[in-house]
Amino acid sequence: MSGVGLGLITGTGGAVPADARLIDQRAVDTPYGRPAAELLLLEWQGCQLWYLPRHGAKHSLAPHRINYRANLSALQQQGVTNIIALGAVGGIHGELLTPGALLVPDQLIDYTWGRESTLLDGADQPLEHVDFTEPFDRALRHSILAGAEQAGLACRDGGVIGVTQGPRLETAAEIIRFRRDGCDAVGMTTMPEAILARELGISYAVLSVVVNAAAGLGSVPITEEFEQRTAAAVAGAMQVLSSTFSIFKNL
Repeated sequence: MSGVGLGLITGTGGAVPADARLIDQRAVDTPYGRPAAELLLLEWQGCQLWYLPRHGAKHSLAPHRINYRANLSALQQQGVTNIIALGAVGGIHGELLTPGALLVPDQLIDYTWGRESTLLDGADQPLEHVDFTEPFDRALRHSILAGAEQAGLACRDGGVIGVTQGPRLETAAEIIRFRRDGCDAVGMTTMPEAILARELGISYAVLSVVVNAAAGLGSVPITEEFEQRTAAAVAGAMQVLSSTFSIFKNL
């Protein structure tokens, strides 16, 4: 995996790794429009990878406004076959209530609506019903977990992400519902990113980093906890990704 078949998508709090070297910067057009930002070809930990901030270079795109189809299509056009995505979430259960906790989910529940969520609806591409039983790639998930172990950071193996519409945060009653539904954490961007990757034949996995306890579960207001803890929480997640990509260079 040491070639440019690797892709990294970051979200809230994410940025170009400080120790990465910029090789190329590319504006891309797709059949679905332009992606959120120019794609950056980086060398990081001995690997070359394509980097894209899903919310745009200035983090100006709300979750429901992101052109996910353009983002994923643009990465595919560069030959990306494996994507690791970083996502900020609110914790719902146990150890995931602590900001900085890390999770590599194996399932999701989609609560979003109105997003362009498929390429295969019979309009631009033939109608196809894609198997989404396991939304995340097992091999990539295991690579992230190995990266966490190498970095010496605890990371939960498996869990359910509830994906909400945003950009508002959830009510306490909604979080109670999500907990009853089996969700372990809640975020806003994993869908339709995950299914579009599947439709394009791209292996995809997520490293979720808890930046706050979900609504009604924390001891301080969410916005206060978010502002105080996000930078440190994401820094830990980037340390895991650094170790993960260092593993890739030997594959």
